[in-house]
Amino acid sequence: MTLYVNLEDRILFVDGEAIVIDKPEGLPVDAPRAGGDSIEARIDELKLGFQRPPVPMHRLDRDTSGCLLLARNPRAVKHFQQAFERAGVTKSYLAVLDGVIEGDEGTIELPVAKISSAKGGWRMVVDRGGKAAATRWRRIAEADGQTLVEFQPLSGRTHQIRVHAARGLGAAIVGDPVYSLPDDAELGGMTLPDSGMLLHSWRLIVPREPKEPIDVTAPVPDRFGRWLDFL
Repeated sequence: MTLYVNLEDRILFVDGEAIVIDKPEGLPVDAPRAGGDSIEARIDELKLGFQRPPVPMHRLDRDTSGCLLLARNPRAVKHFQQAFERAGVTKSYLAVLDGVIEGDEGTIELPVAKISSAKGGWRMVVDRGGKAAATRWRRIAEADGQTLVEFQPLSGRTHQIRVHAARGLGAAIVGDPVYSLPDDAELGGMTLPDSGMLLHSWRLIVPREPKEPIDVTAPVPDRFGRWLDFL
């Protein structure tokens, strides 16, 4: 269960156009169908004197922490949408993979598609007929059969980093309850370990010509434990 935190206390950057918050793990961006807490449900905490609530410009999985960009007015929404569409936004993630990987850096290019079942729900899989997806990666450190990796997604597919780690590098993210399993496994009944999933949206760079770009780094959370010593 995620402890309650005030979203205003998680602000990393704010001006008249944008807010970047350090989204806590365990808190979804959109309201869950089954109900419960979310960024959407508490968006008024981020009005900061404006009449309109800010609008999230991208999504982070429930159990992914770190940089989340929100636009504060319609003009900013349009500008940031265009920046994402032309791949002008740079997103860097940190992840601990449950395995040793070969090489020091590279780019994973594997198309992905969604599958679902009534019993197990949905997941993304590598599929030749799916949507193109590319992720740049760099190994940072290795210890006790695990690897700390920086990922930069070059496209914005759902669960892209999680799928590319597990299927492209052959090592799922530690604590991932879905992609640590074979693609044909049933998905029902899985829970995260106490440490949670070790995936963190570390840095976000958003162009804003003629202004200086937004360039924000989110502190790496304590759940990364010993890996903090490598950063």
